[in-house]
Amino acid sequence: MQYFDTHAHIGLICDDPIEQLIVIKEASQAMVSRIVSVCNSLHDFGRIYDNLKSAVNVYHAVGVSPSEVQSPGRDWIQTIEQSVQMPRVVALGEIGLDYYRKFGDKKSQIELFITQLDLAAKLNLPVIIHNRDAGRDVFDILRDRLPPKGGVLHCYSEDAEYAKKALDLNLYFSFAGNLTYRNAKNLHETVEVLPLDRILIESESPFMVPADYRGKRNMPKYLPITARFLGEMLEIGEEELAAALWTNANKFFGLPNE
Repeated sequence: MQYFDTHAHIGLICDDPIEQLIVIKEASQAMVSRIVSVCNSLHDFGRIYDNLKSAVNVYHAVGVSPSEVQSPGRDWIQTIEQSVQMPRVVALGEIGLDYYRKFGDKKSQIELFITQLDLAAKLNLPVIIHNRDAGRDVFDILRDRLPPKGGVLHCYSEDAEYAKKALDLNLYFSFAGNLTYRNAKNLHETVEVLPLDRILIESESPFMVPADYRGKRNMPKYLPITARFLGEMLEIGEEELAAALWTNANKFFGLPNE
């Protein structure tokens, strides 16, 4: 039995390269056999990638998040195009819209989002999508510009009705530790309407720690807690669920299912 953490900000968990490798080792000991390290800043991507070069079970996503809309760098498109040529870079992300923190203005965020969706289509990569308080605009844009390789709505935060509409697109739905919170009724209702083959899980570490560890820094090694909670909701045994989630993640990122 093995799990795939589809979204972890390794560079935000800790700065020290040795500590980062310890995080990966502890995850492996907890049966989290593959992890996608998500670029928390395009400016930091190269450094974090180099820190994790020896971790062959760690894959990478690169992109410009909404938080960087005002400072992506002069040659950011070229930087992404060069970065995706590196081994184990499997997605463009995280990208999207965030109206909660009001990074820049909405127009600038939308332009950045669309540019990267088109870039992902050109590079033949799937996208990892950030959505915070911007569900309508995210959906409308994805309906017209989602790249052929599809995308994942990471750390899903909308409701079941939104998910039903989004099922018409080539999208996966990824759930983090907040799925385990008692008041996350919108997520619990969403899980019930989704087919299993469209579900992923993620740690979203160091954020969204499962309920059992509230108050602590989240780690990829806690991912099985979210999986077990999901299995109880779906009334599926842990091994069967783990196998399905593993297959889904590998299919989405274009990796061998081994």
